[in-house]
Amino acid sequence: MLLALMDEAYTGSTIGDGGRDSESEDSSTMAVADPFFLELLKDENDGLAERHWASPAVAAALQAAVSTSMSDRLKQALRMTPRLLDMYTAIAIREVNDSLICALVPLLMARYSNLFPEKLFLYEVQKRILELMLAGFNRSPSFIALLKKPIVDRLGEAYDSPSKTELALQLCWAIGEHGGGGEAHKDAARELFESLELLLYENLSSSRVRLRESALGSDSAKSRKSSQSRLLCFVVTAIAKLATYHRELLPRARVSLTKVARSRISDARVWKRACDYLGLMNEPAICLSILGPCESPSKGMQKLGTVNWSEGGTEMISHLPFYLLGAQEGPPHDFSFMDVLPGS
Repeated sequence: MLLALMDEAYTGSTIGDGGRDSESEDSSTMAVADPFFLELLKDENDGLAERHWASPAVAAALQAAVSTSMSDRLKQALRMTPRLLDMYTAIAIREVNDSLICALVPLLMARYSNLFPEKLFLYEVQKRILELMLAGFNRSPSFIALLKKPIVDRLGEAYDSPSKTELALQLCWAIGEHGGGGEAHKDAARELFESLELLLYENLSSSRVRLRESALGSDSAKSRKSSQSRLLCFVVTAIAKLATYHRELLPRARVSLTKVARSRISDARVWKRACDYLGLMNEPAICLSILGPCESPSKGMQKLGTVNWSEGGTEMISHLPFYLLGAQEGPPHDFSFMDVLPGS
């Protein structure tokens, strides 16, 4: 039977064709195997195919596996998978070239919401998928511009399920953090900015309905409203950071944030964040220091007026008049607070 199933998977021959050359003792046709097994074998040559995850047979098998008590073997497999992913992530980031990482990221985004539905397993695996995806973006920010289409598609699915909402939230963070791919990808950054605008306006228009639902006291409505507010906070931040990277987007960012600030149906956290960013945009140097890139992607040099906040625990830059240091001119030098505040 197993050989017949393998022949079906690899050659396309019919399982029922026992034929005259069959090695079975009787010449009757072989019984059709379990449809779930056939479905998996059908995708054997396709690699990481998405087709079988959407099939009714696999959906029914997953539901049956969750509703019944899991075997010890399945429990061990669920425990081992996160550890294997840790090793895979470490090796991929260290050894794999950029082209393969770039090809892997869309698969990670597609698999994020198509996992075995066990709570602890979902949490551990989704956490590692996000770590690998964000590590890839951090390694090569240009991936965000190259993968613009799948990223925009995932933003459009933000409210299909809680897992897709979390994925969209993380993608919003990556877009803002890496400037939509960097200074060299202005067209991609503009299109990503438009997608963020659309997501923002759609949520503002739908929040009135959800605000009424939450007033009724429904727990599910309150959960949806909280999830929406959290996503909008990241969208607003991504819009502000993207406009700081690409100054030509600044007028549109002001319009978007002003609409949020003037909206009476916005969540208090979203409203406050929009107001804060509007205030920062009135001070370009401070805005660049807080929301802008720490390093110039093209030259690898820190921009003037930009503070690298990650080094705040070990370094401090200060501007003190020379007369406070006894007119000690020349190159930068170390000084103590006693030089600035002499003892009485």
